[in-house]
Amino acid sequence: MPMRRFTEQSWRTDPRFAALCSALLACKSQEEVARLLRDIGTLAELQAWSERLEIAKQLARGLSYRQVAENTGASTTTVTRVARFIESGEGGYRKMIRAKSAAKNDVPLSPTENLQQKMEQHHAHAQTPRGERRASMLQKYLK
Repeated sequence: MPMRRFTEQSWRTDPRFAALCSALLACKSQEEVARLLRDIGTLAELQAWSERLEIAKQLARGLSYRQVAENTGASTTTVTRVARFIESGEGGYRKMIRAKSAAKNDVPLSPTENLQQKMEQHHAHAQTPRGERRASMLQKYLK
């Protein structure tokens, strides 16, 4: 019987994936999880997964995609992919980020929320002495 590939419609209900989730849940310590992951994943896969989690953490701290790519050695394509999954994935990255931040009493923003906050801060600083907002270079160009 040929192996079926996971698809967006089938991955969650595939019995092999359910068995993987059960195996991870059966681990009682970080050491057990590490041993299991090492047995089922190549070093390159473990490195890629670890890198993606680090990318998610740095994006949650508000670093730019370029800064994250430089800090982690990941491609900007990978950074963009992680950001997309933080925004509209299954919620795994967000849950992990929020859990880590809750322990520090710091609720993280999504990459889009970070960008919006930075734009608001920029616009707040771009006020004229009379309180009028100056147009950005892009806004001037678009007019």
